[in-house]
Amino acid sequence: MIIRRTLIIAEAGVNHNGDIGIAKSLISVAADAGADIVKFQTFKADKLASKVAKKATYQDSSIKDGDDSQHAMLRKLEMPDEWHFELVRYASSVGIQFLSTGFDEESIDFLDQFKMPFYKIPSGEITNKPYLEHIARKGKPIIMSTGMADMQEIESAIQVIESQGLLRKKITILHCNSEYPTPMSDVNLLAMSAIGKALDVEIGYSDHTLGIEVSIAATALGAKVIEKHFTLSRSLPGPDHSASLEPSELKAMVVAIRNIESAISGSGNKNPTLSELKNKLIGRKSIHFATDLPKGTIICAKDLKMMRPGLGISPMQVDHFFEKKLRVSVVKDQMLTQADFFD
Repeated sequence: MIIRRTLIIAEAGVNHNGDIGIAKSLISVAADAGADIVKFQTFKADKLASKVAKKATYQDSSIKDGDDSQHAMLRKLEMPDEWHFELVRYASSVGIQFLSTGFDEESIDFLDQFKMPFYKIPSGEITNKPYLEHIARKGKPIIMSTGMADMQEIESAIQVIESQGLLRKKITILHCNSEYPTPMSDVNLLAMSAIGKALDVEIGYSDHTLGIEVSIAATALGAKVIEKHFTLSRSLPGPDHSASLEPSELKAMVVAIRNIESAISGSGNKNPTLSELKNKLIGRKSIHFATDLPKGTIICAKDLKMMRPGLGISPMQVDHFFEKKLRVSVVKDQMLTQADFFD
């Protein structure tokens, strides 16, 4: 999947809290921030988790409803099928691409009709062989998160995808940590580059840290995709709000990523740029006389000083004038010229 500039995915996820009005507001926020894609999650709780599955610690601490059932939590956060049609239309009307992650084969098939540009595989499905095979047979590019995985598991998932005929060049791998929020000490951002080198894939980062700096750093290190959760307010109830960006932060992240993208887009050759050439003569120095000197003076080091502007002879040539005789009188701070000396 050849990505020409950093693809910014604003992850709404389940932060709609079961309210389509909130879902639309999230789409508007993502569009206003300048994100490329706004992404939700498509699943049926009955297919995603058994009734004995417990909430993750971060989910339990965020919701605090006294119910540790993951299934019950997910039931409240399902997106009804009819929502998708309305949200796709709304996203188009505000100028942003709609995307949703399908968590099972049936959800993937349902999402087919929306002609999304690629499929997103969440971290929890990286060891789900039937799911990987099903999504690979669709033939579209894939972006896959790798939270909780090691390098061998990532490679095994890629091989399963390739076994269905999808080329590795159509796969982008996102380094990721599946703790919400991710402690800075566990980010291990260099692993992103290691994945790219070891597996010969495009790379990116799915960011679950607090703040925006890790996404910016990942961009500087070569991430082609940045995915980041966002919310209308971190104070809202729900499993992911507390580890999400608020609207102003999302906008700041997008601006920063685009700035970093521009900053690292040069040729790599070190030459003066057009913007700085005008400052060259102002910022550099040339050789000047340090004091008044009469005609006939034999010049030594104490007679010269280096001062701005750089309109005269470069200080790199200063040794050339030692022991030379002045053919004219000069005054303090006068810029030195070849004509001041006998040949």
